[in-house]
Amino acid sequence: MPHLSRAAGPAGSRSRGSDRTWLVALAASFWGLSALWREPLAREYPALAIVFWEHLVLVVLVSPWVVPAVRRVLAADARTKVSVLVIGAGSSALATTLFTAAFRTGDPITPQVLQKLQPVIAVALAAVILGERLHARYVLFAVPALAGAWLLAFADPLGVTVSSAKAAALAVGAAALWAAGTVLGRAASAQLRFADITALRFVVGLVTLLVLNLVTSTPLALGWDAAPNILLLAAIPGLLALLLYYRALGRTPASRATLAELAFPLTAALVGVVALDASLTGSQWVGFAVVLASVVGLAVHEQVANRPSVVAPARAEEALAPTR
Repeated sequence: MPHLSRAAGPAGSRSRGSDRTWLVALAASFWGLSALWREPLAREYPALAIVFWEHLVLVVLVSPWVVPAVRRVLAADARTKVSVLVIGAGSSALATTLFTAAFRTGDPITPQVLQKLQPVIAVALAAVILGERLHARYVLFAVPALAGAWLLAFADPLGVTVSSAKAAALAVGAAALWAAGTVLGRAASAQLRFADITALRFVVGLVTLLVLNLVTSTPLALGWDAAPNILLLAAIPGLLALLLYYRALGRTPASRATLAELAFPLTAALVGVVALDASLTGSQWVGFAVVLASVVGLAVHEQVANRPSVVAPARAEEALAPTR
C-alpha cells in the first residue's frame, strides 16, 4: 500500500481533498445491498448460522493478510489491541446477534427506533476518545439526517412505541457496539493498515461466533443452495465494503463517518423497492430524499468548505497523539 504522509499544520487542518466522507457513504451503500442475499437465507436458516458461514468465507478470503495483521496488532499498544477486540467481537459478531435477538424478543419496531441512536453515541465517543470537536454547522447536516432516517424507517413515523424493555436494552446495546466500531476503527487506523483492521475484524468475529455457537447450541448446517448467497454476502457487503470503509476511516473523523453511514438505509430502501417488491409511503420517500441530501451535502461541504463541520486532525494518529 502506498505511503501516506502525515498531514501538515495544526490540529484540525487538512488538505481540501483529504476528507473521505464520500468513500464512507459508498461503503455503507454496499451494506444496503446485503438484503438481496440475506433475506432469502434468513427465511430458511438461523441468523447465527448465516453470520458464521459468512465470516468463515471472509476469513478465507483475507487469509494472506491475517499473519501480518496479527504481528502488527501484537506490536501495537494496548489501546489498539482493545479496539480490535471490540470491533471484531462487538461490532462484527455480537452487535448483529443482539439486533436479531431484539426482533425476536420484542416488537419489530423497537430495534429500528433505537438503532437510530448510533450516530448520537458515535459523536459522544468521538469527542471523548478522539477529541473531535463539532462546529455549529454540523447540526445543519445531523438533525435533518436523523429526522430523515426516522421517516425512512417507519411507514407511520408518529405511531412508533417502545413496548419491551428487554428488546430496547438489546437494541441499544447493538447501536452502542456499532457506534464504538466506527470510533475505534478510526483509533486503530493510527497503528494498523486498513487491510489489517479488516482481517482482524473477521478473525475475531469468527472466534466470537464459535463461542456463541457453543453457548447457544445453534445448528450451523446450511444447504448447498445457500452457498451462492453466502459467497456474494461475503464478497460485496462484507469484504469490498469494509475495505473501502476502513481505508476511508483513517482520513475521516468518526463524527462525519457515522452520518455518512446513513447511506446504508438509502440503498436498503432502493433494494427493497426494486428487487424485493416492497413499497414506501409518502413520508418514507420524503425521508429518503432528506437523508440523501444530508449525506451528499455533508460530503461536499467537507471537501470544499474552508472550515469543516468537524474539527479534527486529518489523520487518526494525530488525533491520538499525546499533548505536549
